[in-house]
Order: sequence, then C-alpha cells, then structure tokens
Amino acid sequence: MIEKAKVDKIIKWGIIGCGDVTEVKSGPAYQQVAGFELSAVMRRDLEKAKDYAQRHGVPKYSNDADQLINDPEIDAVYIATPPDTHKYYALKVAAAGKPCCIEKPMAPNHQECQNIVKVFEEKKLPLFVAYYRRTLPRFTQVKTWIDEGKIGEVRHIRWHYSKEPSEVDLSKSPNWRTDPLVAPGGYFDDLASHGLDLFVHLLGEIKQVAGMSLNQQGLYGAMDAFTASWLHVGGVTGSGSWNFGCASQEDRVEIYGSLGKIEFSIFDDQPLVCRHKQGDEILNVPHPSSVQLHHVERMRDELFGGKAHPSTGLSGAHTSWVMDQILNLSKLGGMPKAK
Repeated sequence: MIEKAKVDKIIKWGIIGCGDVTEVKSGPAYQQVAGFELSAVMRRDLEKAKDYAQRHGVPKYSNDADQLINDPEIDAVYIATPPDTHKYYALKVAAAGKPCCIEKPMAPNHQECQNIVKVFEEKKLPLFVAYYRRTLPRFTQVKTWIDEGKIGEVRHIRWHYSKEPSEVDLSKSPNWRTDPLVAPGGYFDDLASHGLDLFVHLLGEIKQVAGMSLNQQGLYGAMDAFTASWLHVGGVTGSGSWNFGCASQEDRVEIYGSLGKIEFSIFDDQPLVCRHKQGDEILNVPHPSSVQLHHVERMRDELFGGKAHPSTGLSGAHTSWVMDQILNLSKLGGMPKAK
C-alpha cells in the first residue's frame, strides 16, 4: 500500500447511488486508500444524500447525477446504483472523459456490458467492475494453492448455494433485487455473479456453459432456482446450483484436483481447507473492515501507473455472458472472442 506521505497526487471520486452497499463495504475504502479521496455523493433523495455525506465526512452531496459527473473537481466516478441504470450512468461518465468503477453485476445482460466496454475502449478510459473477491486475501490464498499445484491438476469445480426466502420475499413487498426488469435472475444476479466471476479468475475464462432457470416459489417475478454446467478454456469442468427457497442457507465450493481438493465458501465466514497427501491445511483469512479495500487499492495502483487491476470491463462483461447463458437470455452458442 502506498504511504500517504509518499503520494504526490489525489484522485477525487464521486459516488452515484450512496445506498447500503456503500455504507461499509465500499464507500470507506475510497477514504482509506492513500491517493484517493471521496469528494461527492449523489442519491435521488437529497436528504439521504446529505445524511450520508454528513455521517461520512464527504464535502459535496447532490441528487443530480449529471452535476456530479460533470463537476470539474471530480476525477473519477463509482456507480453503485441498481444494475438497470449502470449503462445509463456509465455512458455519461465516459462522455465526461473520466475513469469509472461499476458495481456488480456490470449490467442486466451481456449486450449492455459490451456497449459500455466499447465506449470506454474508444475513449481509452479505465473501466473497473467491483468484483472485489478477485483481490480479497481469502481468495488470493485459494489461487496461490492452485498455482502452486497443491492439489495437482484441477479437474472440476462445484458450487452449491441455497438460502431461505426473506421476510420481504414472503410478504411480496417491492424489492429491486427480485424485479425482473432490474435483475432478471433475481438474487442469482446479485449473489451468484460473485462466485462465477471468481471461478473465471481462478481457472480461466468459460468457453461453454449451459443452464436452466425457473421460478419455483411464485413470490416475485424474477427466477429463483438455477442449475448450470460449464467448461473452462483450460479443460476444467464446472457445475453449480443456486436456490433461494430452501429451508436453510448453504454455501459450499469444492475444487477437485488430481492430488487433492480445496474447500471454501463464497459468502460464509468459513475456514479455507486444502486437502492433499501431506495432510490438511486449514486457514482462517478474515476480510478487511471495508471488504472492497483491496479492490480499491488495486484501482489506485493501476491509475497511478502500477500493476493492472484484475477486474475490468472486459472481465465483467464475460461474467455477464456466462450468466446470460444460464438464464437463457441470449442465443450465443460459444464464448465471445477475447480481445
């Protein structure tokens, strides 16, 4: 991490959509990382924007996204709104000529992701997606075990995630996370995207994927049950199942290799386990207080001319393509050609 005393420039960030995700997970990281400053926040409800700014010590607040994006004192913009507005705001940020970070999932479908990537590439602007698990120590440890050959050649990865419906779900109250116009896959869009993106980071891009999705409960308009199988470019097979109407929560990933197995969870605070012939390695790797801290640090490093960030517009778009195939939202038969 760059020490504050050694930083000779500051990148001033603005946040569009200072809701729950920015309270602890992301917003504080932009204040804690040397070289970054959180200078403005925007929310449609001006009183809520003001409250956020006062509680977090942010100098400017507004209910006008255009005002924030075009503010000459704002150098870069983090879009933390629901996914159906990501493209709308991202294109405005690109038009203003500023670097951008977009919350995950990058957009409701792969086509919108492609449109965003194209504009930022044309303008030669940095574009990041907040798949922060690629930079969390917990998951970089998993990658280290794989890269060191602790379980030999990787053969297969499997993930099962299930949880019970929430009180909001059971009451059938409005919720953007289960509104098919905002998130066609419901909680799958919000949660499964994290794991699928991480698997691509760990094992390479996915070149073939097939899946099915349906609504079993009838509590909301989005899908709530999913299964999928896929093939990574290196020959590793994968399978997953996600259900949001079960009696209890379960979150279990298993990576099978020729010499052992790695076990971990995507969301639950469970130990990492690496099983091999020399014995079991069991590690507890805690998250930072602001879970996006390492993600934000890596953005800082790239913007200051250092190491490239692992989560970009291109990688975020690839994850959306995988999700489209599972949701059957597109007719693409194979992986889009890499650039």
